[in-house]
Amino acid sequence: MQEFLDTELFGSDISVEQIGHVLLAVVVGLLLSALINLILSRVAKRADSTSIRGAVLSALDGPLRWSIIVASLWIGYVIITADNAESVLRAEADDADARFNYGLFLASELPLLMWFGLRVTNRLTAIWGDRAKTTDSTFDDQLVPVVKTIAKLTILIVGVLAIIQNLGGQVGSVLAGLGIGGAAIALASKDTIANLFGSIVIFVDRPFQIGDWVEIGEQEGTVEAVGLRVTRIRTFANSLITVPNSALTTTAINNWSRMRKRRIKLTLGVTYSATPEQLQAGVNQIRAVLEGDKRVSQDFMLVNFTNFGASSLDIFVYAFTTTTRWDEYMQVRQELLLEFMRRFQEIGLSFAFPSQSLYIESLPPGAPEAMQRELPR
Repeated sequence: MQEFLDTELFGSDISVEQIGHVLLAVVVGLLLSALINLILSRVAKRADSTSIRGAVLSALDGPLRWSIIVASLWIGYVIITADNAESVLRAEADDADARFNYGLFLASELPLLMWFGLRVTNRLTAIWGDRAKTTDSTFDDQLVPVVKTIAKLTILIVGVLAIIQNLGGQVGSVLAGLGIGGAAIALASKDTIANLFGSIVIFVDRPFQIGDWVEIGEQEGTVEAVGLRVTRIRTFANSLITVPNSALTTTAINNWSRMRKRRIKLTLGVTYSATPEQLQAGVNQIRAVLEGDKRVSQDFMLVNFTNFGASSLDIFVYAFTTTTRWDEYMQVRQELLLEFMRRFQEIGLSFAFPSQSLYIESLPPGAPEAMQRELPR
């Protein structure tokens, strides 16, 4: 029996016994992987999918099973190639081949660990995003995608460096090379770096949040998303504008959503036929309408006869509504204007419109007699 097990196959150094050990390791790995999958699926069913525990368990499903399969394949590889499998498992410092094989094993497992990290990041940020939607503040809504991107980039960079280290590469040399090339990359991507710092300014100063109505330069609309490089604004024409974050650090940002009240500013022109008493009564009536409406802020308002216009006597009206919603503001403004018209009609005031009076000092000879009667006397 031992002679059969020691038989070398195909003229190589691989014996039947080694092949048996490899197959046994692979079968045990597959069975263990299936068992782990069964246990995880049952535990995950009991866990809340919106909890951290549920997110971790669901993220473990694929990476853990494949890590066991990879480990079994590595054990088979060690059995075939290594003279002393125990030294490989302990990665003795005086055995270069053992150290390389051990590093190869870690390098083969690290991608699965990175996969697990990315899956956990996706699930945890998804839970965070759902909870952020239930809060009044929108700061966490715009923070979720940024944190997600940074976390995934960190996992990928650290994972790649760890793989290089375990394969015998010098991470220090790699970092030094990146540092030397970093200057050239920085010069070539200065706009990207400026956008990155612009996003940091947005998150620190918080000039706006997702859902705010903003006016940035010539662009106006609702903030839809804030990323590491750009901010997306949905205009009132329903188009999507992408604004580089670097521009936000040098451009004035008008956040209309931060209004505490909304302004009404207008000039009412009445005809020159109005008497001073009628004009004073008109000013008093406008003020009475504003003071009697609870939808108008009583903190500050102005109603004054301010100017002898080209074709009207001008009354300046300046007040604020307590609501900042556009639709409600427009309704309040409409009702106030209609009430102003009613009050003016009651006291005999008429609204003026642009007009001109033309006076002719002289007419050419032969002009009709009817035109002569129109000359001023």
